[in-house]
Amino acid sequence: MLSVYEGFFSGGARILHSDVVLGLAEGGQSHQVLSIHGEVHREATRQRMEDDACYRALTAGGVGVTSLGRTAGLVEGTVAANVFSGEELAETARSMAAAEVILSLKEQPLALLNQAGLPRRPVVVCLHRSDPENQGPALDELKAAIADGTVVACVCCAESTRAAYEAAGIPRELLHVIPNGVDLLRFRPDAAARLAFRASLGVPATAPVIVFAARYATMKNVPLLLRAARAWLAREPEGRVLMCGAGMDGANPALAADLASAFGPHRDLAARVRLLGVRRDMEAVYAGADVVALTSASGEAAPLCLIEGMMCGAVPVTTDVGDSAEIVRGHGFVTPPDPEAIALAWAAAVAGRAGLAPALAAARERFSRTRMIAAYAALLDGLHTRSSRLPTLPEPL
Repeated sequence: MLSVYEGFFSGGARILHSDVVLGLAEGGQSHQVLSIHGEVHREATRQRMEDDACYRALTAGGVGVTSLGRTAGLVEGTVAANVFSGEELAETARSMAAAEVILSLKEQPLALLNQAGLPRRPVVVCLHRSDPENQGPALDELKAAIADGTVVACVCCAESTRAAYEAAGIPRELLHVIPNGVDLLRFRPDAAARLAFRASLGVPATAPVIVFAARYATMKNVPLLLRAARAWLAREPEGRVLMCGAGMDGANPALAADLASAFGPHRDLAARVRLLGVRRDMEAVYAGADVVALTSASGEAAPLCLIEGMMCGAVPVTTDVGDSAEIVRGHGFVTPPDPEAIALAWAAAVAGRAGLAPALAAARERFSRTRMIAAYAALLDGLHTRSSRLPTLPEPL
């Protein structure tokens, strides 16, 4: 199988898909990855493929990764240009020729896979958002690939994803829901890691800690998060708010402006907001937290941060977007997009963390990576079996 990525850059969809590829490879399937871009500039961060944690995990796991070598300053909601050179198409054709099934990480790579002259292979598109209309021309590319029979299935990571794409005109019979899962051996409560992580930042062992793990993007509603942080920190003299992800560092001028707007002259409160940037040890970050927060306004489907944080013992507090409310039901809090309401929910989550621990522990199997990988394998095996019984798709002239 061949997975096609738009590029390697920080985000839950790439983390999730790369873990799926590794899991399927561990189960005996042969997988390769082709990335359209070798370097991406977004969220005020230069992100080289070779530096990316997903790239390193894939190659360490024996999955070959190649790139067309493009460099782009991608902007949220846009896709790579759909004009490709002869050399790029030849490289893509070589990669596709060796595969029996193609996996497209989200619909954006279809701008490449829909190019005339490439080998005909059944394509499965893995969808990870709930706003198809806000993906630039990618929705049209998806519909075109379905119309010509190239796309044979779409994997949706959430029920909200299936509902949104069905409403946008994608046939329901092509939309299969496989909920996200995480490695439960990696993401678990860990008292030693909690203490070590806090000590590394100089955070007292008893201080209440909120973690916000997201890339700097409009959909994440960082200004709302910061207004809630100001309200909560004003009530919690020992509280800390930790922000991590692409663009969540001091080099991002837009984030600096957001901080100044939210906190104004209250520098004492702002000093207890720590910007950690991209972290490779999220299991330690979540283990060190009391609350994992999400304030997104749109686009989310099944946010990985909520699941990973919950599995490490952090109480999830989220706005009602995508499947977030269903994910945290019985384990956390859902809030309106109001900073005061969010601050109060954080306080309740910190106070109720011990009482919620049994429910979080009981939910672990539901969010298992093993369950997720098995569901992907069953779907892909079934599609491959059915496609092998059909006449071979004719190669284009």
